[in-house]
Amino acid sequence: MIIGTAGHIDHGKTTLVRALTGVETDRLKEEKSRGISIELGYAYAPLSNGDVLGIIDVPGHERFVHTMAAGAVGIDHALLVVAADDGVMPQTLEHLEILQLLGVKKGTVALTKVDRVLPQRIEEVKLEIAAILSVSSLHESPIFETAASQPGDRGVQALREYLEVQALMMPSRPQDGLFRLAVDRVFTLPGQGTVVTGTVFSGQVAVGDVLQHSASGQAVRVRSIHAQNQAAQVGLAGQRCALNLAGIAKEGIIRGDWIADARVLQASDRIDIRLHLLAEAQPMQQWTAVHVHIGTQRCTAHVALLQDGAIEPGTEVAAQLVLDHPVYAIPGDRLIIRNAQASRTIAGGMVLDPYAPARKRRSAARLAYLQALESLVTTGAPAALVTHAAHGISLSQLQRLSGRTMDGMDLPGTQRIAQTDGDALLLDSARWQQLQQQVMDTIARFHDKYPDEPGINAARLRRMAWPGLVHSQHDKLWRALIDQLLQGQQLASSGAWLHLPSHSVQFSAQEQALSEQLLPLLDAGRFDPPWVRDLAADTGTGEEVVRQLLRKLARQGLVFQVVKDLFYTAANMDELARTIKELASATPNGEVVAREFRDVTGLGRKRAIQIIECFDRLGYTRRVRDAHVLRPDTQWHTQS
Repeated sequence: MIIGTAGHIDHGKTTLVRALTGVETDRLKEEKSRGISIELGYAYAPLSNGDVLGIIDVPGHERFVHTMAAGAVGIDHALLVVAADDGVMPQTLEHLEILQLLGVKKGTVALTKVDRVLPQRIEEVKLEIAAILSVSSLHESPIFETAASQPGDRGVQALREYLEVQALMMPSRPQDGLFRLAVDRVFTLPGQGTVVTGTVFSGQVAVGDVLQHSASGQAVRVRSIHAQNQAAQVGLAGQRCALNLAGIAKEGIIRGDWIADARVLQASDRIDIRLHLLAEAQPMQQWTAVHVHIGTQRCTAHVALLQDGAIEPGTEVAAQLVLDHPVYAIPGDRLIIRNAQASRTIAGGMVLDPYAPARKRRSAARLAYLQALESLVTTGAPAALVTHAAHGISLSQLQRLSGRTMDGMDLPGTQRIAQTDGDALLLDSARWQQLQQQVMDTIARFHDKYPDEPGINAARLRRMAWPGLVHSQHDKLWRALIDQLLQGQQLASSGAWLHLPSHSVQFSAQEQALSEQLLPLLDAGRFDPPWVRDLAADTGTGEEVVRQLLRKLARQGLVFQVVKDLFYTAANMDELARTIKELASATPNGEVVAREFRDVTGLGRKRAIQIIECFDRLGYTRRVRDAHVLRPDTQWHTQS
């Protein structure tokens, strides 16, 4: 269990921690000379079951509330310290508010310096404490009277025993998350190198693991671990850990950084949150400037409203924070918001969407998405998020949002689509069937309207079946859908044409006989086939008859018209398509230029350009300035 102190300056937090653990947490020269805590201090006490109790001692001065917030993140139990002579003071109240906003629900109150006041004053202060706790999440917290400066004080002993019982009763945190440690201190040790300390938010880490530093993206290796101030092979969620890191210098890390599993790290400067504005605060207007404390980081930001009108004090609503510096967060992370002058805590919140958009942030679809994310936080189950993702969500994104690996998780009712990059796309099974049906219905309507056409190319089909969904983020889903329809023989392909398996263009006996003469002549011409006039002369048929039959063959996908009166067989077009793909694969940007295609095929420049432009029309390639690139959403289905 990790305990965090809270309370006004000079109320005896550090003295109490020393009495409880025997550890002096004020380590800076200025702290010792001034008699106040400026930085976070850490102390540990062994428990009867062999575990270790960790205590974080935070500054009480209002100038160092940002340090207090960094120390309060990730604690399990609050130790609220109130001096009997002063009673409840401003920082007592602000620290209590911060604890509640961070979601701390367990706590204990230490009434210090009771040896300096009369019994009547002790009772008065107890009533004050009971009053402020009654409206908080710590309303059931017991109060212990202590005189920590007196050796062997019974109150301190009783408090220590109570905290040990609470530690023994506390359930272990789940260890199935991806590892995240919020850095609150960094230093070097002679002969060991860089050491970072912080609270483990989730997951576990072992000696030898390779993690990532959030700010630089640098890979770091864990040389050794101290968990709860003891040498260990493994560090677990809920523990305070010191990690000795290889691969990064002390100067490259600051408080607020993360050392984490690379799969859970993605920077963002816009986050949607569930914001709770304190009752004592002023109404929050659009674009209010604030200071944000998240993890152990603090930065400035502006509040973008997701509602009409200001946020009223005492209410809880969805809002967006536009941050001046990127943060690394996942849904469920808690944060503290202070005013523009950083002089007062005014709100807190919970992260919903750590990758919020700049546009359409108030749409109905966005608000529904936030509800799905909130369901992920409260239940831990990704079902609502997968159901909401109308065009799928990648496995990597789902892992980042949940903070957990999904590799072995059973996701009933979910279609898992493997990707060539090793990722996977997850889609609700009912939605997957709906998207497939949209494609099938679109092709059926096309055949009804154009019965003599052989089919439709994939790019045009996508625009007709999924109007408006042409963004590259939908490419993987489209390719997977078409591939499955082809594999299941619900669709068939002829060159670049997609069609229903039952669809075909009918020929008369005369047309069939003439096509059996024309196709061998075209095939023999390979990359330089005869023109219509030559075919008409060779077969003793009128040019218009040959022309119309070749166009009909083209609609069936047996030949392709490159330019007027010049047709290529499907087999020869297959070979040319492979040539283009090979040329594209050999260049860094996947580009094909006419002169290279000309040299490979042995054609003239004009003919080479005509063929590539034909592939542009068929949707296999597209022109980019003076070159051509393969379309990511189209594959050439060979007929040879």
